[in-house]
Amino acid sequence: MQIVTGIVIDGKVVLDGVSLPEGAAVTVFAKEADVPVRLPGHLQSELEQALAEADSEEGISAEELLEQLKRYR
Repeated sequence: MQIVTGIVIDGKVVLDGVSLPEGAAVTVFAKEADVPVRLPGHLQSELEQALAEADSEEGISAEELLEQLKRYR
């Protein structure tokens, strides 16, 4: 898994300096300030729990997270 950014040109997402293989599955999150995000109840609860955990400073460092994510390449 990798995180990349890009812009929409002529209705297509153009990535910044990255080329993905043909047929790669992607998820796109658009940065729209005026569009609310609506989650099902179970996901809302999970998000709130994760935010509370982050606020209590429990968890791992960003470096450790990135190392763990490398396992999913």
